[in-house]
Amino acid sequence: MRRQAELFFTALGFFTRLPVPAWVPWSPERLRHAVRYLALIGWIVGLAGAAGYLALSWLLPPALAVVLSMALTIRLTGALHEDGFADACDGLGGGWDKAQALAIMKDSHIGSYGAIGIVLMLLAKTAALVELAAVGSFDAQGMPAGIVAALLVAHPLSRLAATSLVHLLPYARDDDSSKSRPLAQRLTPAGLAIACLCGLLPLALLTPAEAVAALAATALVTAWCARLCLRRLGGHTGDLLGATQQLAELACYAGLLAAPRLTALFAAT
Repeated sequence: MRRQAELFFTALGFFTRLPVPAWVPWSPERLRHAVRYLALIGWIVGLAGAAGYLALSWLLPPALAVVLSMALTIRLTGALHEDGFADACDGLGGGWDKAQALAIMKDSHIGSYGAIGIVLMLLAKTAALVELAAVGSFDAQGMPAGIVAALLVAHPLSRLAATSLVHLLPYARDDDSSKSRPLAQRLTPAGLAIACLCGLLPLALLTPAEAVAALAATALVTAWCARLCLRRLGGHTGDLLGATQQLAELACYAGLLAAPRLTALFAAT
């Protein structure tokens, strides 16, 4: 149990800005195994986002509460995944070959592709969450609904999507200087089981139709990201993992918004 606690706190310290206990040792080996808890970190981020929205929505309009809730989750993670998405947009948009794309992604400056990409991503997530906020916070049985359920589900599920790329794809860079290099190892069977459990368990908060739609949308985007990684770079990088998380999170929101329309369509046929 102490070993698993060390791995969890290692993941917490790497993937968020939250403090970790002083007794937790750090090593690249622990970080390699800590990726199994990335989806569990999504529980914390999702809970913070949902709690922030519920508190703010008592005083503020839903749209502003959504924006401030997103700001809270970004502050909590240090914009780690958003930064990866912007770098991936720059690298894949401006790089003609693998070497050039990797060099651009390693550059700390943000380019046109990255700026446009992250602005559109944040706008899309804001629009999706504002629409989900209109559903309400809880249903008649007291179960999470709308934006609350979306945040509690999307953050773990999207981080499972990124974890799956770590497990399935090789690391694209040849050097060992990247801070995400220790993560570039396949998960053990036990680690993969923990990651899947943490990422998929929140789907129980949804109706069957919503769960299927969210999972299908996330799986499709994850498969597309994996194909893109292999085709352009021959594997994943830390930036591409961040981009996958962002795209999968947005896909989960889109799936939840599409679920009622798809249910009505199938019922009509």
